[in-house]
Amino acid sequence: MIQSLPETARTLSRLRPPVPYSDTVEQIQPDETQINQGLEKQLRHIITTVDRDYDEAYRGVHAKSHALLKGTFTVHDGLPAELAQGLFSRPGSYRADLRISSVIGDPLCDAVSVPHGFAVKVNDVPPDLGGGLLPENDGVPVQDFLFASGLTFATPSMEEFLKLFTLLSLTTDRFLFLKIVLSRVLRRVSALAERFNIALPGMVGALGGFLPFNPLAGRYGSQAAIRYGAYMAKLDIVPESENFRNLATDLINVDYDPDAIRHHLWKIFQHEGGSWTLRAQLCRDLAENPIENAAQPWPEKNNPYLPVATIRVDPQDSWSMDRAVPMEEELAYSPWHGLKAHRPLGVVQRTRRVVYPFSARLRGRLDHCPVFAAIPRRKTD
Repeated sequence: MIQSLPETARTLSRLRPPVPYSDTVEQIQPDETQINQGLEKQLRHIITTVDRDYDEAYRGVHAKSHALLKGTFTVHDGLPAELAQGLFSRPGSYRADLRISSVIGDPLCDAVSVPHGFAVKVNDVPPDLGGGLLPENDGVPVQDFLFASGLTFATPSMEEFLKLFTLLSLTTDRFLFLKIVLSRVLRRVSALAERFNIALPGMVGALGGFLPFNPLAGRYGSQAAIRYGAYMAKLDIVPESENFRNLATDLINVDYDPDAIRHHLWKIFQHEGGSWTLRAQLCRDLAENPIENAAQPWPEKNNPYLPVATIRVDPQDSWSMDRAVPMEEELAYSPWHGLKAHRPLGVVQRTRRVVYPFSARLRGRLDHCPVFAAIPRRKTD
């Protein structure tokens, strides 16, 4: 259950104080430029290959969307001082664009079951709440928060991630039947592991072993850290409304419909809305809560995630071609679209600062359509 404000205040009173943000918490590695170039090479291969096959350039990661949603992002009133930072320093409600997706860059059929992504774009944020906008915003007042299934990044180093990403890149547009067979085998392995409470490496899910639970009931983590005003934090999203929580055991049959997840969510959103809670876990010990190693979980026993905002959606058409043009083709999400008070931190985030704009520019060029940080205002608006 989601904590109430009095419960949050009592929890904070028992915790050690958070570590103040400092520019010295990041440690630049000498091989970052070389690794970023390697990732750009693989992204180029994925995006151009998919563009050739589909006559449309998809994102190099999180290519396939399952739901494109319009919602409201509401910062909670009365937050304690530690949590009332940046965008969360005063209560308010904002328009939000939400995108639920699969994490890989090849828009495969859902029978290849991989982890999900959950992107949140908060629109019309007041820049004064966070010391101004990051340069990557180009003056557009948005705050993006990016999440994926699980609380930790797939690999402890970007060098290892490049190897995994290269493997995925080499199989783009190839071996679909083998991918489906492998996914079915790995899903059985994952089901057994869950039954006996055995932790599996993150790459098992990335290779197709992710159990196809309903994305509306999943827990999503930012995985990498961000600045949180005067402090540093990781964020997560958990289902808040009872109808979303009740979907926790809802396994979607992905083996016979290539867009099974999209269709399943569309049926739900035709009749139901719902809500999620966004929570923050502050960095309270740099040894236990490392900034650079996003694969190391921050222990929650003495440092829980605490609620700071609610994301709410009403019943709607969760996916349509009319909605896909502005929300899919013309929109870019990046953790670097935001306030200075929520500057991304660590090597994973520094990599995203380079490769996400590269991906957006490339697909914009291939589609002959510019990509924006916010949905462009149209004459009919």
